[in-house]
Amino acid sequence: MMDVLKGIRVVELAGVLAGPSAGQLFAELGAEVIKVENARTAGDVTRTWRLPGEAPESGTAPEASGESTADDRTAYFSAANWGKRSVALDLTQRGGREALALLLDAADVVLTAYKPGDAERLGIAGLWRQRPDLIVAELTGYGPDDLRAGYDAVVQAESGFMYLNGPPEAEPTKLPVALMDVLAAHQIKEGVLAALFRRERTGTGARIQVSLLGAALGALANQGTAWLQAGHEPRRMGSAHPQIAPYGTLYPTLTGPVVLAVGTDRQFAALCEVLDLPLARDPRFATNPARVQHRDALEKALVAATSTREREALLAALHARSVPAGAVRRVSDAFQAPEAERVVLREGPLAGLRQAAFRLDGMASGEGLAPPPMYADGTLAVLSEHGASPEALARWIASGAVVDRSEFE
Repeated sequence: MMDVLKGIRVVELAGVLAGPSAGQLFAELGAEVIKVENARTAGDVTRTWRLPGEAPESGTAPEASGESTADDRTAYFSAANWGKRSVALDLTQRGGREALALLLDAADVVLTAYKPGDAERLGIAGLWRQRPDLIVAELTGYGPDDLRAGYDAVVQAESGFMYLNGPPEAEPTKLPVALMDVLAAHQIKEGVLAALFRRERTGTGARIQVSLLGAALGALANQGTAWLQAGHEPRRMGSAHPQIAPYGTLYPTLTGPVVLAVGTDRQFAALCEVLDLPLARDPRFATNPARVQHRDALEKALVAATSTREREALLAALHARSVPAGAVRRVSDAFQAPEAERVVLREGPLAGLRQAAFRLDGMASGEGLAPPPMYADGTLAVLSEHGASPEALARWIASGAVVDRSEFE
């Protein structure tokens, strides 16, 4: 585990993916991360998001009544919750808010994910806004003035991503990963790290506002500027690229399709040599703008040439000439790549993915990282460490404002 954030304390008041992904990154970098889970719903909802093949006995969250002792760390939950300790609080109760106040008193960073106004209605917003040195990242769906709940699939639709995804003749298609959450998580991570750097110099905290929609729009990249600068309305093109050819399109071979990502004229000339095609000398295809203009004719010529080749032999020849190309792999195949070892986390039957998929001075994040926590498994220990008296703990537990896993094991 990296130690660049050692001594930093993070309180995570967020569920599902974006906020927890940011929390896990900080844990991988050495921070202490306390995941505050809703005692009224038995914790993060992803503890109940289970695959058809995921056995209930290994992925069932305890009921709010606290009767189940099953392992509730589902595959989805394990995607973003390594290295944390779970504290279960009912923030609608005074005792829950008192317990949260103890955690926030010692915190450096707070991650929140409430609809605008919800934190105020719960009476907890003031707990973090009264400290000028605290860094608070607030995630919403559509910004601080829009009361709608933010869900990835809806934001995919409203940001243009769904409209652009899929073949031209098909209906708009949702991306297979909650990419809007992932993009928002990156904004949270970057904002918090920038705020920590500024605090080192000035001593002042920060309020960081991130929205799913804003993160999505900011990630439209060339598709966004195609409209903003060139007045071009992007459309569904399957795997093709609106400004580069051939780029992203699948081409058949005798043993399975390949994808080409030819970004330069030099690469195109090398591709033509491998395929024994004279296209690089044809004015219609000699430059990228010309190839984009004559895309249909280019596609027909390339399909005819690749269809007679064996895939692995073709890929080997293309790689030898530094032409970007690859096979279409399943997820299970992708994790066989040597690079996968750098991003995979494992602890017994649990598996996850590093949020810090980089190396810093030769150190791999995630080494020594604790597995995802069971629901409420650290409540009493964490609150005791933060100064809660035995009398206060007994009172909070009796009222249901605080839940510890030992109560139902």
